[in-house]
Amino acid sequence: MDLKNGSVVTEFILLGFSGQWELQIFFFVTFSFVYSATVLGNILILVTVKFSSMLRSPMYFLLGNLSFLDMCLSTVTTPKMITDLLTEHKTISIGGCMAQMFFMHFFGGAEMTLLIAMAFDRYVAICKPLYYRTIMSHRLLNGFVILSWITGFIHTMSQIVLTVNLPFCGPDVIDNIFCDLPLVIKLACIETYTLELFVISDSGLLSLICFVFMLVSYFILVTVRQRSSGGLSKALPTLSARITVVTLFFVPCIFIYVWSFDGFSGNKIFSVFYTVITHSLNSIIYTLRNQKMQGAMRKLWFMCVNSTQNF
Repeated sequence: MDLKNGSVVTEFILLGFSGQWELQIFFFVTFSFVYSATVLGNILILVTVKFSSMLRSPMYFLLGNLSFLDMCLSTVTTPKMITDLLTEHKTISIGGCMAQMFFMHFFGGAEMTLLIAMAFDRYVAICKPLYYRTIMSHRLLNGFVILSWITGFIHTMSQIVLTVNLPFCGPDVIDNIFCDLPLVIKLACIETYTLELFVISDSGLLSLICFVFMLVSYFILVTVRQRSSGGLSKALPTLSARITVVTLFFVPCIFIYVWSFDGFSGNKIFSVFYTVITHSLNSIIYTLRNQKMQGAMRKLWFMCVNSTQNF
């Protein structure tokens, strides 16, 4: 028994995916492939942005940071979920559970802030192209990155501080693939209605407001670009990629943190999509829809091949 907070529960049981052993193997192979593609794809983007002279604009600096956060977010929960597919008893300690929730909201809050910074970058590029380099200076870009990490830390601490000392003395089963605040809070032995409202407002409503704001801003940029003399053809691939990434990131968050306390039946599906699928799709979207990125990757590949042949 943990005398510090009165808990008698030392670990939680994660139900994960129920089904036949063959289905578990299928999920294991599929998610292992997707996670490997996520890590390798985002590392490829990071290396390309770092070493390619073609990608020195502020947009690619922010994209490199987004790739790093995508890789971190996926790594917080996916490896544990994959290994659990091969075990009969899927458990996680309270400390491990709290660590999962801390880093999920830390990296998630940072990525949310960074996506807003990327929306501002596109606003400046389209509405103030002559002042783009002046406004999007190295100082401002570094400030955006630092602000995103600080925001993520404040976001996660505001919730974890209220959760870590909750007493758990009754049910210990979490019907999901990982620990997250809505499901863990419901297992506490005390009344948590106020804490549930706080989590809904801090994570759910904040995600909804940011999502609506960013969608509106991107559609305004599409309208502005369409009416300008330059037309929409050059800006559309970048803007459509941004709108897709924003949608993939925020929609699962909204469903997970707004409806989870009401026992939303599709929560596990959105959890898989948010932790496994979204962060792999981001790297695919930004490479397949960006000819400059593809060109930089090919050039970097040829340089590596030529340097290898010279040895």
